[in-house]
Amino acid sequence: MILEIVSPEAKLFSAEVTSVTLPGVNGSFQILNNHAPIVSILEKGEVKITASNFAFAKEVASKFTKINDQNYSLSIGSGTIEMKDNKVIVLVD
Repeated sequence: MILEIVSPEAKLFSAEVTSVTLPGVNGSFQILNNHAPIVSILEKGEVKITASNFAFAKEVASKFTKINDQNYSLSIGSGTIEMKDNKVIVLVD
């Protein structure tokens, strides 16, 4: 599936991923390939991304924390997420 993470300043991430775990208002939840369509509000926490390959633009790479070769995380203050047609769009503050 394709994951895009966008902030008011810039597009932070756009790539094919295996899974993404998000901090929902009712607890953390994970989205995998072919997940049912969903729209949700996010609260302060960590967005955890799993993918086989990562490439970040130099100006945003410092925002991400490497967990291991296939996992990175991003701290957010709040946001929204939409999953539709195997594309996840995350708008973050």
